[in-house]
Amino acid sequence: MKEILLVCAAGMSTSLLVNKMKAHADEVGVEVSIEALSISEASKKIDTADIVMLGPQVRYQKPQVDEMVAGRIPVLVIEMKDYGMINGKAVLETALKAIEG
Repeated sequence: MKEILLVCAAGMSTSLLVNKMKAHADEVGVEVSIEALSISEASKKIDTADIVMLGPQVRYQKPQVDEMVAGRIPVLVIEMKDYGMINGKAVLETALKAIEG
């Protein structure tokens, strides 16, 4: 099972996106764990994650997250268009491609 962390300002603004991503994962038969967390909460779970995806509103924190993961896993900023449209399919597919390398 792949573990995807979505990081946003308070951990709440991505909840709809998480639901859409989980729904798409169910449709295509992919086992994933997806959580939306604030940056401080994410730092506690980062060691078990396969990827960290930042909401556009916290993209300025990418260097901090890059430092936390030390190159072990991908750190991506979610495309503004996909985030704004709550495009769970696109965000999930981006995450899975990045995990697979």
